[in-house]
Amino acid sequence: MNFDLTEDQLAFREAARAFAEKAMAPHAAKWDAEHVFPVEVIREAGEMGFCGIYTPEAQGGMGLSRLDTSVIVEELAAACPSTAAYITIHNMATWMVAQFSNADIQQQIAPKMASGEWLGSYCLTEPGAGSDAGNLRTKATRDGDSYVLNGSKVFISGAGATQMLVVMARTGEPGSGPKGISAFVVPADSDGIHYGKAEEKMGWNSQPTRQITFENVRVPANNRLGEEGQGFMIAMKGLDGGRLNIATCSMGGAQAALLRARNYMHEREQFGQALAGFQALQFKLADMATNLVAARQMVRLAAYRLDQGDAEATLHCAMAKRFATDACFEVCNEALQLHGGYGYIREYPLERYVRDLRVHQILEGTNEIMRLIVARRLLEPGVAEAIQ
Repeated sequence: MNFDLTEDQLAFREAARAFAEKAMAPHAAKWDAEHVFPVEVIREAGEMGFCGIYTPEAQGGMGLSRLDTSVIVEELAAACPSTAAYITIHNMATWMVAQFSNADIQQQIAPKMASGEWLGSYCLTEPGAGSDAGNLRTKATRDGDSYVLNGSKVFISGAGATQMLVVMARTGEPGSGPKGISAFVVPADSDGIHYGKAEEKMGWNSQPTRQITFENVRVPANNRLGEEGQGFMIAMKGLDGGRLNIATCSMGGAQAALLRARNYMHEREQFGQALAGFQALQFKLADMATNLVAARQMVRLAAYRLDQGDAEATLHCAMAKRFATDACFEVCNEALQLHGGYGYIREYPLERYVRDLRVHQILEGTNEIMRLIVARRLLEPGVAEAIQ
């Protein structure tokens, strides 16, 4: 079993690191403080291929694996977890359009999203359907060669500043559950779309988050992704990768926090010696590094399983997302603690990493839902043995 990165993956990592250190890291604190959505920097990332990392080459993407994606995203997130997280959301929306749309849409929309010319938002969550996504109420009613959308979505990243929306809506009767959901790609400036106020959030301040209301919005039937009733399946396939993406964003933030804590322990002196000389703090740093490496290996294993089409890929993605987002948040929190009072002020980036990583335990399925997915699968005969 070889855990080494390939030459290509090392090259991807270096390219992503160089871009992140030059274009993202110097501005991340300002984006956070001033709530700036760095559209031009995201489009620069698109020029490097980072807006269509796992979108097929035929649709303008890089066509890379989910393991390759994790290597790239970790470097972007080390500079700015919030911006990197939006880039991963855009990647998921782009992949859905490229993978499940018809030939016309693949040619018209997917390449512009993969290049970053058009940015995307993913619209699944509703006011009454967060974790219970199968019971969403936004309705898409067929009317000739169009669908008419009515309903609301909440907590939509990039809303109001993006050009394309990937929307999950109910085409079946009320009570039809997941089987009655379909997916659509919708121009963000369509008549009848209304955007709410930008939410004031604890973190993720470099990307706007708004409610979207659809009021008799006409969408060509040609813009449907897949067949009627396949929307929930598309959403779940997207979320397997999305969970790895957000776990990877946690890893990037934790890696940056760990290195800052390590350096600070050499620089800061107390009681006549550097913090690095205190065994209690050495143990703390050792645990932080151990948990980060464990998280990274879980995420890369899950990415490999997803790339291979493994039958238990969803299980592995849920486990990796749960563990990595919990463990990496604690790494950042402990890094802040090691900085003492300085960690709590904005001169140092630790408080921003803590705020940005906290939401990763909630989105792409809460960590409580991840435990539910894992437990239900493990309770089925033969599954526990299959993951050994």
